[in-house]
Amino acid sequence: MSQQTRQHVALAVQAIEDKKGENVVILEMDRNAGAFTDYFVLCTGTNPRQIQAISDDIERKVAEAGTRPNSLEGYNQAEWVLLDYVDFVVHIFSERARQFYDLERLWKSAKRLKPADLKKKPAAAKPARKAAKKITAKKRTSKSLSAARGRKPGRVAAKPKKKTRKRP
Repeated sequence: MSQQTRQHVALAVQAIEDKKGENVVILEMDRNAGAFTDYFVLCTGTNPRQIQAISDDIERKVAEAGTRPNSLEGYNQAEWVLLDYVDFVVHIFSERARQFYDLERLWKSAKRLKPADLKKKPAAAKPARKAAKKITAKKRTSKSLSAARGRKPGRVAAKPKKKTRKRP
């Protein structure tokens, strides 16, 4: 989650605000939840022409910063326009489509940000020391158990064969 991505998201949010988009939500996606991008930006437009104008302004502002969308979906229908910039995705909904799809509920594990939060530097990822310690402790425990049972570490004891009754 680079600072450049955060700047591009901020530009998209600024474009939404400039075109009077409503109910702007910025979601910082949780990688552990299986998210395929770093940020979702959601907003609502009041009519198809406004939805297209918001999309056009986002494209223009982010392109001026040197990035074009990887894909643009739904522009002609203007019920739900999706601009995919890979590191962030912008969703511009009609009121009806936003209520129907309810992406905020779907991605409730995501952290909600305010536009001012984008100007701050992202928190550095914490090292996974605890996880590494747990794995090491598990290995030590399994080695200790194996030694206590008189087996070599890492080997699994053979399962006893099931006795089967032969039918006449």
